Amino acid sequence: MEIQLEKVLPQEIERRSFEIITEELGEKTFAPGIDLVVKRCIHTSADFDYAENLVFSENVIEKAIHAIKNGATIVTDTQMAKSGINKKKLVQFGGEVVCFMSDDDVAAEAKERGVTRATVSMERASKLEGPVIFVIGNAPTALVRLYELITEEKIRPELIIGVPVGFVNVVQSKELILSLEHIPHIVARGRKGGSNIAACICNALLYQIV
Repeated sequence: MEIQLEKVLPQEIERRSFEIITEELGEKTFAPGIDLVVKRCIHTSADFDYAENLVFSENVIEKAIHAIKNGATIVTDTQMAKSGINKKKLVQFGGEVVCFMSDDDVAAEAKERGVTRATVSMERASKLEGPVIFVIGNAPTALVRLYELITEEKIRPELIIGVPVGFVNVVQSKELILSLEHIPHIVARGRKGGSNIAACICNALLYQIV
């Protein structure tokens, strides 16, 4: 059996990957800023379902870029998502990425109250000053608590990237965020997502800022 490999220089692999994605999407197109987010999610996962399941609130790309340029703090629900975000690019605008999930006091409080660390982490994040962007790729309870904090008027995020992956309350938690019409959001409807997708959406926004 002879396998034909495509000859591509190392520095050309990403460019060629995006060419293939564009070819396979065919006639399906998106608005310019959304286009880059969708294609980067497909590039990260090799899953073309993201061309269908990503939901973008009105003018969310422009609003997200504005928040980043104004030094927004990005809050993640996993260390993996935190590590995947391009912090070198973010720091140019005075922003930073934080994750409270591994903090000892967060774990202790969560155990004492019988809730998830993600729940406590969102409560900690609600006390941050300045603009805040939430990047959630793992914990549906983070989205649920965020929804509650928003409806209680204890926080008003500049953006929620809601793409937790899994089965228990994942779909429902995303629908809660989608019901918040006044909060900018990018949500992967359904069960798919993950920390890698959360980080890549964030990076797709960062890479659009010149």
